Amino acid sequence: MNFNLPFLPDRIQKPRESGLTIMTDRGLSVRETENFTEGNAPYTDFVKMAFGTSLLIPSLESKLNIYREANINCYFGGTLFEVFARQNALEDYEKYLDRFGIEFLEISDSVIKMERKEKLSYIQRFSDAFKVISQVTNFVPQGHLSFDKMVTFINEELAAGAEFIIIKESEQMPLLSKDGLATFLTSGETENVLDLSKLVWDAPLKHQQIELINLFGANVNLCNAGHDDVIALEAKRLGLHSSTLLKLIPEGDRANNND
Repeated sequence: MNFNLPFLPDRIQKPRESGLTIMTDRGLSVRETENFTEGNAPYTDFVKMAFGTSLLIPSLESKLNIYREANINCYFGGTLFEVFARQNALEDYEKYLDRFGIEFLEISDSVIKMERKEKLSYIQRFSDAFKVISQVTNFVPQGHLSFDKMVTFINEELAAGAEFIIIKESEQMPLLSKDGLATFLTSGETENVLDLSKLVWDAPLKHQQIELINLFGANVNLCNAGHDDVIALEAKRLGLHSSTLLKLIPEGDRANNND
């Protein structure tokens, strides 16, 4: 920071286990990756190679090394896990992850549908060798997923070995606004039932980021930020943006001194 403002919200410093910012890399070049880390490394905890793009990046190892040198963890999108799972080729996926020294693994079921026991077994299996980031898909065969059921799903996946749980908006469960899961989780009804520091909210859009920061504070975990949005997101976290200033920065009590 270029000037010390002591009244800003306390921001957990890297390496951190909450207050995470996850940027989604949809195909940056090596040069663009270098430029990104130069300006954004202090504010970026993870980079996710979107969906299955890691298979297509010509200089993947070079990019991964740039991110690592900037103390940014990398992992591959959950869709790639689903591709290998659909082909019953998860041993090959493990070899692929090991080849590139990937420590974190995203497990999702947003395209292919899995029984709960099957997904939990995958989390247990991979958590022996990797740190698992699991995406709760909010899927039930019919109707809507209740908040209580969602909390149950989250706790099941954490108990199975997931380090973090990504939560995305779906037709079956609203996440934002007064009737959404985020508001429910700040109501106190889940106190001592759910570890909110383990939740990562999918928030690629400005209004989503603003609502979640105003609800949960500066150190809410957010993912799917664009490569050109990380500094702006950090400004929102610190109240250095008009949308979060009133929530995060208390009114000053410094007296005017005209002497």
